[in-house]
Amino acid sequence: MMNIDTNIEQIESILSEYQELIGEDYTGYRNHVYRMVHCCLALQDMSDDEKRKVYIAAAFHDIGIWIEDTVDYISPSIPPAMKYLEENDLSDWQEEIRLMISEHHKVREYTDKSLPLVEVFRRGDLVDFSFGLFRFGIDKAYFEQLRETFPNEDFHKGLAKRAGKWFVKHPLNPAPMMKW
Repeated sequence: MMNIDTNIEQIESILSEYQELIGEDYTGYRNHVYRMVHCCLALQDMSDDEKRKVYIAAAFHDIGIWIEDTVDYISPSIPPAMKYLEENDLSDWQEEIRLMISEHHKVREYTDKSLPLVEVFRRGDLVDFSFGLFRFGIDKAYFEQLRETFPNEDFHKGLAKRAGKWFVKHPLNPAPMMKW
């Protein structure tokens, strides 16, 4: 069974900048980020740079929910990630991290094998989003341990509530964050 790291400095540093904006949803979002990061790490052995890419993309991947107060959050999640990369001399990672964020709710597999982290990231998020229904080979006991270590704190319930409000206003576009 893999080690569970409860305090990843890079994630903490990024998320702390948004704690006030995220407000009461902060712990739930932080825990979602940690669960999905650990799922990504369980899906593929990674170099230190690949881990850093996952940490950065994970911290920003849903941040647009609070930046724009919307369920259509993919596009608004990308600019803060790109700014962070520029400010930290990591501009070479922009295209890959942009795709990790923009494709993380893609229904079908991301097939460009030149950027394997995009698919790993999509799967890692789906494992958590589906409450482990889809695990892509991740041990069920490990996923349950992640859920115990990083409780949901009503994160998914909050998303469902936002989605319900969105649907009333946009019935012809009920899930704008999803793509084929």
